[in-house]
Formats: sequence, structure tokens, C-alpha cells
Amino acid sequence: MKLGIFGYGKMGKAIEQIAEKQGIEVVWRIRRDDSPSIALLRQADVAIEFTRPEAAFDNVMLCLQAGLPVVSGTTGWQAQLPEAQKYCLENSGAMLWASNFSVGVNLFFALNRRLAQLMADRPEYAASLTETHHIHKLDAPSGTALTLANELIQNADRYSGWSLLPDTPASGEIPITALREGEVPGTHLVRWQSAIDEISIEHKAHSRVGFAAGAVLAAQWVVGKRGVFEMGDVLGL
Repeated sequence: MKLGIFGYGKMGKAIEQIAEKQGIEVVWRIRRDDSPSIALLRQADVAIEFTRPEAAFDNVMLCLQAGLPVVSGTTGWQAQLPEAQKYCLENSGAMLWASNFSVGVNLFFALNRRLAQLMADRPEYAASLTETHHIHKLDAPSGTALTLANELIQNADRYSGWSLLPDTPASGEIPITALREGEVPGTHLVRWQSAIDEISIEHKAHSRVGFAAGAVLAAQWVVGKRGVFEMGDVLGL
């Protein structure tokens, strides 16, 4: 498999290291100020895109226009995601976007959905989310926190939205706390609290390796497919 990498920061370099250890050839690396051609993109079998929110949509669309399957892990551009997915489906392309590629986080998503189902008829418990990331992260809440909140909303009817603290949550909104500290790769905590006790689940990443390894796994999986996918498809969740 020949791999192209959009974004050559810490994540891009981690992806390259894992790919090369698996015998995957990295045929191009595109940095922020590069202007890649369609011909260059087509040298790869699949692209992995980890860049910035303002660049992600154009990068993904360029891959789709080149007929190149693309795996994107950039967060903060979800408002444009449906447009890219629509173009992908209309043009028989292949794309996979995930807020988090870690296998552990995707298992955590499944736990979150199940716990929300159990709590759906337990109004004495109130949900809240806390996410902690490194000081360089541009978006808040994190894409992973938004996935957790949206899946919680889908599985517990009494919630209809979320609010980022310090804003005061309205009725039916899940309060989310976003912390930026040091070089923390990513920690996510879902808490259900009542007057008498508390149930919480937490995922704590120790490095970027899990995210990078999951992205490479997703890239291998999506080659040869057509459609719009998510990490749950890769893992059979």
C-alpha cells in the first residue's frame, strides 16, 4: 500500500513511523504551505489527513476530486463535513472521518452509549463531560468530547444539547468542561452524578501512538471501498 500524508506535524510524523514499521510506503508528505497537484495525490492508494480545522475541508475535497480514498482525523470542521460526505457519495468516493482513531477510545464510545441507555430512565443522575488536552489544541470542546456528548444525547432522551462551561447550561444541556494543560495527549471523563453517588467512565491516552496506529489501520481498511465510513465500521462496533 502507498500512503500519502496531509499534515506533517507530530501526528503526521507518528503516522509515518507506524506506517513504515508495517512496510507501508509513504509516497508524499504535504505540509501547510504546499500546493499539491492531482497528479501527485494519485501516486498514493490512500491519504491520511491530520491538519488544521480551516484546511481540512479543502484537503479532503481535493482527495475526493482526485478519486483518492481519504481518512481524516482533523476536528473543528464538522459543520462542513456533511458537504464533503455528500460529494463523496455522489461521486462514488471513499472517506472516513473520526473524531478519534484510538481503538481504546472507540471502545469507550461504546461504553458511553451503553451507560447512557442505562441512565435514560434514571432522572436522579445528571450527566457531565470533562476533556483535557495539550495547550496547542485549537478546538474546544474536543471532537472526541462532542462525539461522546452527541451519542449520549441520542441514547438519553432527556438531553437535547450541550453547553461549554463557563456558560450556564440550559435545561436539557450537558455541561462540558474543556481544560488545556501542558502536553496532555487527551483525557475524557463522562460523569453521572446523583445526590447520593456518582458513576464515571474515563479514557486517558498516554501518547499519540494509539491515535496514529488507528489512523493507519483505518487507511488500510478503506482502500478498495466506496462510501462514507467511521471508525466503528473498521472495528465492527
